[in-house]
Amino acid sequence: MQAKTQLFPYFQPIISVASGKIVGYEALARQYDDKGKVVSAGALFSSAEVDAKTRIELDRQVRWQALEKFSELADTQSYLALNISAAWIENLRQLNTLPTLRMLDELNIDRRRIIVEISNAHVDPQKLKQIVQRYRKHGLSVAIGDFGAGASQLERVIAIQPDIIKIDMRLFKLATKGGIAGDIIHMISRLGKRTGCRIICEGVESDEAFLFSLNCGAQFMQGFLFAKAEADFQPAELYEQHIASLRTKFLKNTLVKVQKKVSAINTTKTLIYKLAETLQDDFNLNELVSWNFTDSGVIRFYLCNNQGDQISPDFNFKENQWFTDPRKIGFNWSWRPYFFQLLALENCGDRNRVVTSERYMDFETSLLCKTLSLRLDSERILLVDTVAGD
Repeated sequence: MQAKTQLFPYFQPIISVASGKIVGYEALARQYDDKGKVVSAGALFSSAEVDAKTRIELDRQVRWQALEKFSELADTQSYLALNISAAWIENLRQLNTLPTLRMLDELNIDRRRIIVEISNAHVDPQKLKQIVQRYRKHGLSVAIGDFGAGASQLERVIAIQPDIIKIDMRLFKLATKGGIAGDIIHMISRLGKRTGCRIICEGVESDEAFLFSLNCGAQFMQGFLFAKAEADFQPAELYEQHIASLRTKFLKNTLVKVQKKVSAINTTKTLIYKLAETLQDDFNLNELVSWNFTDSGVIRFYLCNNQGDQISPDFNFKENQWFTDPRKIGFNWSWRPYFFQLLALENCGDRNRVVTSERYMDFETSLLCKTLSLRLDSERILLVDTVAGD
């Protein structure tokens, strides 16, 4: 295959959730097939029939065209994301020869408007880090593309500390169906918040996917719900009304869910306060059966001393009956956040607080749970494991 193969760029809008405006575009390589239809040129860059030199020439060809067209865009606030394969970085011989920088200078494009999106994980992390440092030195931002698609994702995050993480389309679509993929998306979102990364959800194709993205904390979205990649740029305000209506729908739906959750939590807390009062004296475990534990989601409770040592058996609730399990007596839970956070609040004068843990998978029941801690008396702390809501 010869380097004269004609490629050209298409541009897919990237939408800001907060403003509803198009804030940038991803440049994607396109070509004509045998029938004259515009198709993706992605397979060309991974084809074994195309040598490395030809792929680099084709890549630079389409990158120049994308930047040239971008330089003519009237909206000077938007940015352009350029895909750069990690394989290209691996083949780069001299770090000083970065053609993208020369192209930007020739076209007089503000480098702060350019994002280098690095996909594929098969590259030496040290070399990747050096390339990214050079791009950043010249004012470009860096994104990790297809995050979640490979095995070395966290290694890349550590190496380059990206400005943007774009979640892999296949992972995102799987996550919208629930399960562990959804938990991974939430984890990535928390990672973004901790490191200052902006999160882009790619492959948003329905209202439900948009609402799921909001629930995950994504700041930006990209997908067929708004637009496929096109040859021309779009007005920045094109999707504002659509996104405003979706945000309104999200708020309405989420308020209903949160209100139900708050109501359930208050019911559970009321029951726990009642339990704490009962535990002040000797109690009959069987008498608790008449309480509304089934609807509360409580699966067990136990007592610890102020050092975190468990001083009671587990009192397990299942199928409207209570069972005693002494196996964990003597275990120490002082290292759990729900324990030391309660002590810290007390030391700061905030008493009678119920402290709630993050959600976790309970080993014994395989249920998604939370642990609530409450001061019982000067020597004892009550710990209650409950089923966690959505």
